[in-house]
Amino acid sequence: MTTVGDKILDVALSKIGEKSLFTKELERALQDDKVDIVVHSLKDLPTELPPGMTVAAVLKRDSPYDAVVLHTKHKGKKLSDLPDNSVVGTSSLRRIAQLKKAYPKLDFQDIRGNLNTRLKKLDEGNIYDAIVLAEAGLVRMGWSHRISHVLETDICMYAVSQGALAVECRSEDTRIIDLLSVLHDEDTLLRCIAERSLLSTLEGGCSVPIAVHTTVDKEIHQLVMKCGIFSLDGSECAVRETYVQIEDEEEEPSPKKLCPTREFASVVAKNIRQKSLRAADELGKKCAELLREIGGQAILTKAKNQTAETVVGMPIKNEQS
Repeated sequence: MTTVGDKILDVALSKIGEKSLFTKELERALQDDKVDIVVHSLKDLPTELPPGMTVAAVLKRDSPYDAVVLHTKHKGKKLSDLPDNSVVGTSSLRRIAQLKKAYPKLDFQDIRGNLNTRLKKLDEGNIYDAIVLAEAGLVRMGWSHRISHVLETDICMYAVSQGALAVECRSEDTRIIDLLSVLHDEDTLLRCIAERSLLSTLEGGCSVPIAVHTTVDKEIHQLVMKCGIFSLDGSECAVRETYVQIEDEEEEPSPKKLCPTREFASVVAKNIRQKSLRAADELGKKCAELLREIGGQAILTKAKNQTAETVVGMPIKNEQS
């Protein structure tokens, strides 16, 4: 099925000015009972789903990191080795903001299209010296050999839920929810709920540079989150790190500890401990407040306004991928 995000390829995602770019058509099929489940990249799903929709499974996360693919003329190099004014293609404001801060002498330009299209633009065009993509996407397509290097989080933290797959269904369809519940990966689920809770609290989206890095420390039962808000040009940022305690997953949960119906960041997980789910949700909210306390809200508001100015009155041309 083709979505709005698949069709509009000559405009940056942040400038289209429409939500649910990669999900609306799929969710309409769910609402019309044409399909029973839809599989998404979780980072494409808004933190608030349409009425009657829920995420019933979050699968084990692949790499959440961003990867650099260099033009063959730069073989063996890294972004830090590129000459001044080299052109780096990416469709992400989050990546641009962080990479501008790390590599101010490089020129970052928008690039759209599926992976085939972007790699072709890099290889056959005369514009880009490198492009930045999600490592998970390249690996899933069998193109890990194209990866020049992976960006560490001290250079570029990743997008909320990047690398995770989600299965969406109708919230009243208990049979499907039961079937899907066994697919949840608990570590991935807790990390992504925390990340989505952060995004929801900040009321962010693809139009603002919000980045995260989350880990689960099983030895001390902690969920740790580092998060940041960046100005569009990377000159300003607010970054914080904090954690919460989660339950020991080796202990057999009692039915009272499970959460069969409540949603966290539009995700329902009937077979996961309620305390851990609630802790992950609260971690995201806590991180959002910490960012606001150190000036993150002002950076966020300015970024939203700047993005909105580029959307108003802008012509949009539809194009099949």
